[in-house]
Amino acid sequence: MKEQGGHAALAEALAKRTAALCGLLSPIGEERALCDRVQSWAMERFPHVRRVKDSLVVGVDGAAARTERPLVALCGHLDTIPVHVGDRGGPRRDGTRLVAPGASDMKGGLALMMALADELRSAERFCDLLLVFYAREEGPYLENELEPVLAEAPEVRQAALAICLEPTDNVVQLGCVGSIHATVTFHGRAAHSARPWQGENAVHRAGLLLAELAARPPREAESGGQLFREVLTCTRVEGGQASNVVPERCTLNLNFRFAPDKTLEQAAGELAALGTRHGAEVTLTDRSPACPAYGDHPLVRRLLDRTGAAAEPKQAWTDVARLAVHGVPAVNFGPGATAQAHQRGEWVEVAALARGYRLLEKFLRR
Repeated sequence: MKEQGGHAALAEALAKRTAALCGLLSPIGEERALCDRVQSWAMERFPHVRRVKDSLVVGVDGAAARTERPLVALCGHLDTIPVHVGDRGGPRRDGTRLVAPGASDMKGGLALMMALADELRSAERFCDLLLVFYAREEGPYLENELEPVLAEAPEVRQAALAICLEPTDNVVQLGCVGSIHATVTFHGRAAHSARPWQGENAVHRAGLLLAELAARPPREAESGGQLFREVLTCTRVEGGQASNVVPERCTLNLNFRFAPDKTLEQAAGELAALGTRHGAEVTLTDRSPACPAYGDHPLVRRLLDRTGAAAEPKQAWTDVARLAVHGVPAVNFGPGATAQAHQRGEWVEVAALARGYRLLEKFLRR
């Protein structure tokens, strides 16, 4: 973006663009109006725009990468979590912050994608540029529209590097842990709580597994020079039908956040074996693979060297993993505040928008 009076003017221009995106609410499943708006913007400017459901692929330089230089994809999801009660009053400024649903996660990132495509001409870049705006990121893995985008838009799979503009506080977050949820069910036999020996307490049967989890330390694993912490957590317990009845059923939800040194199949097998060893039925749901930290990839090195940004492991799951499954190396790097994701009264620092823009501009320039 042109200097326009310096950093403050750039920050205000990006804040205005972010506010316009936030003003059009797009909770998961309701992304169509925002996708229509972004599509209109793109079709006025760029030679290749492909729509897949409520998602868009924008070839800033055409449908495919030129043979003489790499293709870089900037990726961001259009949806937010369901809007909190009290957050429907429209974007507002609070000192140095823009407050609005999705301001950090991740409409500030979308604003940067659009501004970079608008302002940084092809001759000024070392690469061709692709923008990917997709829907339904905030829901189950299998409903995420990035999957059909990857299936129907081969140009995305040609990218030499993808940058997901998730909120990272302008830190380069490499890789990500995988995630599997498991429904673990213990069966017993009901009885009067005054005579528990006449039944079998399903909640008590679950106790040994819970005790094992409580004593289980995080496992550390290295990938691409980054250290990840693998954890297995019980996030929900349900059991019992009355206060004077021995529970005949107890159900746990376990969430396994596994490190990038394990495949999805290995992690699933480990989780299933744990439940079986304790005599429970196990149903695995919402399986999401881990992503390696591409610390030695030449374009990741360029990103770190050109920007001077810090690097750290992504101790959570993002769509860098989905991109990696399709052969596209990917990292997380965005202006939003990590701690603001999914918060009531979500905000983004206006100065962080300008800093994120300048850092990505340094990476993209020749």
